[in-house]
Amino acid sequence: MFRLHRSILRPSALQTRTMPAPAMRDLARRLLDYEAVAGESSVPTEFAALRVYENLRLHLCTLAGVAGFQSLASRGLTLAKSEAPELSVVQIAADGRLQGLEHLEPQTEKGREDEAGVVLIAQLLGLLFTFIGGALTVRLLQNVWPDAAVEESRIANGRDA
Repeated sequence: MFRLHRSILRPSALQTRTMPAPAMRDLARRLLDYEAVAGESSVPTEFAALRVYENLRLHLCTLAGVAGFQSLASRGLTLAKSEAPELSVVQIAADGRLQGLEHLEPQTEKGREDEAGVVLIAQLLGLLFTFIGGALTVRLLQNVWPDAAVEESRIANGRDA
């Protein structure tokens, strides 16, 4: 399983962090852009954020189990909702899948659903960074997206995440 850092055992460590760090936002935006381009070859029936989320879910459920991922995703969604209230229609199912993301587009202005997706993915990445560290987070992302440019130096060395 994952090795927890002592800093996350303090109650305030996760409670005070609501906005994702710039490094996590940048990484989330790059993963969404990568998935958006990858999705152009077929009919794009889902948001790039959903594809990124599903890739993370499939890999993390293998490592942490469904309950572990569902817990992480629920916390990430709760944090994301404070910054992107339009995510209030989204829920995490018992198996960790996102429900309600398809209702986001009609309720938001053009492009805003992308920003909500960035916020959600950035929060998930930030939690991963907190729980397993930068190096393991980057290694996981490189396994999930081997062709994407995910560089350890961009997030692992900067403790702004």
